[in-house]
Amino acid sequence: MINCEMGSEGNVIEQLKPVTCVKDIRGVYGNYDVLVELEGKSIDEISNTIASKIRKMEKVRSTTTLVCVN
Repeated sequence: MINCEMGSEGNVIEQLKPVTCVKDIRGVYGNYDVLVELEGKSIDEISNTIASKIRKMEKVRSTTTLVCVN
């Protein structure tokens, strides 16, 4: 879940599209602005994507990560 600067949701969504591990992206209303579903071969791959790519994007203020287990 991503909080971004006001009015930059569309820009953040476009920046997310080519990122490895991104499976789905949705703009949402409420406490968060963008919901991103990631899928990877390992938790390390997903963690690296969040830390080195998503959190460093321009206009991204903060992220919250939920890990789903089957």
